[in-house]
Amino acid sequence: MQRFYFDHNATTPVAPEVLESLVTCLGQVYGNASSIHHFGQAAKQKLEAARRQLASLIHASPSELVFTSGGTESDNLALVGSRPAHIITSSIEHPAVLATCAQLERQGTAVTVLPVSAGGLVNPDDVQRALRRDTGLVSIMHANNELGVVQPIAEIARIAHQAGVPMHSDGVQALGKIPVDVDALGVDLYSMSAHKLYAPKGVGALYVRKGSSLFPIAYGGHHERDRRAGTENVPGIVAFGAAAELAARAFAEEAGRIGALRDRLENGVLDRISGTGVNGARWHRTPNTSNLYFDGIDGEALVIALDLRGFAVSTGSACSSGAIAPSHVLTAIGLSADRARSSLRFSLGRSSTAAQVDALLSALEAAVVHLRRISVHA
Repeated sequence: MQRFYFDHNATTPVAPEVLESLVTCLGQVYGNASSIHHFGQAAKQKLEAARRQLASLIHASPSELVFTSGGTESDNLALVGSRPAHIITSSIEHPAVLATCAQLERQGTAVTVLPVSAGGLVNPDDVQRALRRDTGLVSIMHANNELGVVQPIAEIARIAHQAGVPMHSDGVQALGKIPVDVDALGVDLYSMSAHKLYAPKGVGALYVRKGSSLFPIAYGGHHERDRRAGTENVPGIVAFGAAAELAARAFAEEAGRIGALRDRLENGVLDRISGTGVNGARWHRTPNTSNLYFDGIDGEALVIALDLRGFAVSTGSACSSGAIAPSHVLTAIGLSADRARSSLRFSLGRSSTAAQVDALLSALEAAVVHLRRISVHA
């Protein structure tokens, strides 16, 4: 059976060019980048070259990048390391932000969680109203992992800065999919992850604008300009740099191609399958992401049915304490628990083709008919 991957927002396959850089580095560049001998300095050169590659992708200075183990650590470093008395965030953030905010709240930090519109957008005016004298950080994600909705980060950052408050954005789902210019966005802190960008898991980065106050959350050596202790994962970071360079080269062409495939999928579902619709705004999205509901269908059952037909997709539901809870993102935009549980996320990538989309449409149509028939007779 042929298998096709429509879950790129969960993780991406490692691109061949990136894999080559990773394997070469693993085999040949084994020194510790903190060592002053030849082998250590060879590793240091590779590390700094990758830093420049990633910095170029987001229009930052290489000295403003801190390498981490991934998006979750980057979010934690940004939020905990800012030591805010009051944080403003949104109801549709990734758990890496919401769970960190919850922990900070237990430790005495005040947290304001803003609602979003039915389209999944934060209203900048809500940020303005939520600002307090003791607000220490605004943290709003750039692109949502379930809906693909892109937030008005530049406008929110402008409002935050007018009040003298730094701005953090979780950019894990935006990097490589839409243009990212940290100066144009006005962010002070920006989280990134390699495995969403056709590089390996276990590597990430945090952009820290020059002059920003940020305390470490792990202690040890003087790595990453004293902001993140621990020996750097040089092969992973080299791969991240290669992926950033690849994204910069292929961005414009790939964004248009993938966006057209995403629209082909959505229009096909809406035309061919009754009781369906798009969750969230259809505009202001990353080009690769679609979240659709299938009324009368259990989303988990549909994921399994599609997997048996050779298609990998995901549901917006999360397993918590043994029970399937509806996605907090989908309920935040006003969906009922039943509709949220009937929703699937489709996320396309470099390997996606029109033929794959058409095959997925046929599989979806057959699976939905079958599951609805079973439901009626149950």
